[in-house]
Amino acid sequence: MRPAAGAPRPPGAANASFLIPERVLAMSANSQKKKFYALNMFDVADLEKYLAYFRRLPEEAPQYGGRMVAFGRFRDNVAGDLAPRQVLFVVEWESEEAFNSFRDDPDLADFHPLRENGTASYIWQTFDGLDMSDPADVSLDDVLAVLKP
Repeated sequence: MRPAAGAPRPPGAANASFLIPERVLAMSANSQKKKFYALNMFDVADLEKYLAYFRRLPEEAPQYGGRMVAFGRFRDNVAGDLAPRQVLFVVEWESEEAFNSFRDDPDLADFHPLRENGTASYIWQTFDGLDMSDPADVSLDDVLAVLKP
């Protein structure tokens, strides 16, 4: 439910500070800290195999510049034509190169098959983006850089 016009926002509520004209000219701290995200959506095919992967991930991903950001279970298909998957997992990477080193390192040859064999209908997509944990630090230029090709 949307708050009434002029109503105070609860603490931590998103704001539209990037729409303030002064912010358009200022480059935010986020401009210097672009993020690279890997979106994983999948169905669980073999719980034991996926758990073997998931147990190692908190040790392996940070060694390559990865940080687990979100992990959740499907709730509802609100809009869109993508077939739902049971699980969503978002990992933030220091860079595309960091992600690629994690994905392609031969030292992890026994690791990735655990994910591949433990899941089905796997979607793995990568995105350039911004850290939106504090929207006040995001300028309109930052937003436009994501929205424009």
